Amino acid sequence: MSRHVAIVTDSTAYLPPQTRERHGITAVPLTVVLGGTAVEEGGGISARSLAQALQKRRSVTTSRPSPETFATHYRRVAEGGATGIVSLHLSAELSGTYEAALLAAREAPVPVRVVDTGMIAMALGFCAVAAAEAAQAGCGPDEVVAAAEKRASGTSAYFYVDTLDHLRRGGRIGAARALLGSALAVKPLLELNGGRIEPREKVRTASKAIARLEEIAVERAGRASVDIAVHHLAAAERADVLAGHLRDRVPGLVDLHVSEVGAVIGAHTGPGLLGVVVSQR
Repeated sequence: MSRHVAIVTDSTAYLPPQTRERHGITAVPLTVVLGGTAVEEGGGISARSLAQALQKRRSVTTSRPSPETFATHYRRVAEGGATGIVSLHLSAELSGTYEAALLAAREAPVPVRVVDTGMIAMALGFCAVAAAEAAQAGCGPDEVVAAAEKRASGTSAYFYVDTLDHLRRGGRIGAARALLGSALAVKPLLELNGGRIEPREKVRTASKAIARLEEIAVERAGRASVDIAVHHLAAAERADVLAGHLRDRVPGLVDLHVSEVGAVIGAHTGPGLLGVVVSQR
């Protein structure tokens, strides 16, 4: 049996299924609780249902995978022939997922390197792909982790939300609390900084905020070779328009992904979310 390093991530990476399959990446689902019913992310709550629930201000909460869930996935991966695992997860500042993976790693049948990428959404997904490509090239665990960390260092994520109210209620905005009050009357632009969601700018209208989001992404990409992901929740038309503009304006664009976020991120951002991830190759 050939030696190989397997890549595990979590459902908040929002990797397209075909990408996961092509690279052999395992995604461990987080849990979403809607109206008292708990389901695994991607396993029963549609984006439409989530958006409707949030618009009606119904309770939507999320929770990390249990250590036992991670342990089950680690065993399956080892039984599939992996001699080592690199487990890459969303920022520990935003979720206890990293800690749960650490607990499970102690009892895994093969060595597991657990990495807090400080990322979320396709910012995490691009790290997982970079790690998988290194593993498929025959790299050992240290080199695989280094590939993921290098990708993370060149990746930025920016977000437009219609309101900070969902982030405020979920306790996910960090220093953006300073924007509360007056900020709830404007259209905020946020960024992922040090693993936390932080304020970047305040813009008076939605159209100006989305135009500014586009400018920030173009400036960040420059002329480098980059992959870009455009995320949204219940804003498909906006996302398609933004993606089209970025396709035209970013000269070094290699891959462009457009996708609706799942319930874990959507529960904390609300309908109308637009996100752009810019990741240097």
